[in-house]
Amino acid sequence: MEKREKRHILTGGLILITLGVLIILHKTAVFGFDKSWPILLIVIGIGAIAQRGKDIGGWFIAASGVILLLMQNRQLDIQLVSTYVLPLLLIGVGANIVRKHFRKKE
Repeated sequence: MEKREKRHILTGGLILITLGVLIILHKTAVFGFDKSWPILLIVIGIGAIAQRGKDIGGWFIAASGVILLLMQNRQLDIQLVSTYVLPLLLIGVGANIVRKHFRKKE
């Protein structure tokens, strides 16, 4: 099995575990999925960082999850972040990932 495949398995396993825990918390009315879904972004980011610490995409995904989780659960009114900064960061990170993907193929 290639090293890259092992990385995807790690992240996939973390996502499945997190999703299972979030569903249990939702079903037991401890923590609703409507407020806990950003945790999935945090886990995806942590999985990417664990595989490659310099992965800027992982850091931004995890940071986005933290910001969204705080906004959902602490009623933080971060209007500027939610309206402009966060979406622009996501677009920038996504464009960087796509650029790196095509650069490797050359």
